[in-house]
Amino acid sequence: MPATATKYQPHLLDPHSAEPQPVNPANGRSFKLAELYQLLDCQNVDVVRLSDELILIIDDEGKFRNPAYLNLLATYLWYQHQPAARGHDCIVGRALLCHDKQFR
Repeated sequence: MPATATKYQPHLLDPHSAEPQPVNPANGRSFKLAELYQLLDCQNVDVVRLSDELILIIDDEGKFRNPAYLNLLATYLWYQHQPAARGHDCIVGRALLCHDKQFR
């Protein structure tokens, strides 16, 4: 297995779905920007670190959409891993939960 590969199953967290949806990078190893733009339906992404290995990739401009949909699951995960964020901000729109080696 290549050094950048990991066995972590990435999940799409959609504010319109109660269940995370498993997704995989097209090349089987890591997501590329064009792929993320399509998956998250956005033009700019931002990375929110949850732990040493886990990240959320989010729509950087999600709060400017009309309507803007709060992503409860992604926000909850962020608050659980980074308690200092509670009450200061939230995650809006689709998010991808993955291992940091799955975004290159």
